[in-house]
Amino acid sequence: MVTEITQGVKVTVETEYQPAYSSPSQYHFVFTYRITIENQSEYTIQLKRRHWHIHDAGFLMREVEGEGVVGQQPVLEPGQSHQYVSGCNLKSGIGKMTGTYTMERIIDGTPLQVIIPEFTMIAPLRLN
Repeated sequence: MVTEITQGVKVTVETEYQPAYSSPSQYHFVFTYRITIENQSEYTIQLKRRHWHIHDAGFLMREVEGEGVVGQQPVLEPGQSHQYVSGCNLKSGIGKMTGTYTMERIIDGTPLQVIIPEFTMIAPLRLN
């Protein structure tokens, strides 16, 4: 588990390898990640966009950018949190992701760039 706090917004990430959905002989490794976003600031905020950098060992880096997370743009009052689960496929079985969320303060529309901490994804069979 990794955590980062940016301007009062805490982002925690937990990853898990999914062997039932993976096929190592076909270079297909599936991981899920659970993200918890906690608003520790004094302002109500809304998650507007996400921007990911996906590094797959030995392959080109991929970028993913878009609105919200898993089809949602959650609004978080001070003290509230939002959790979601998403996934990533890797060809090598070893990789990492990092990125940012673009949040907006509801009171005045001020944008906030919130760091998503870098996290690794390693298929257990790659640890040998």
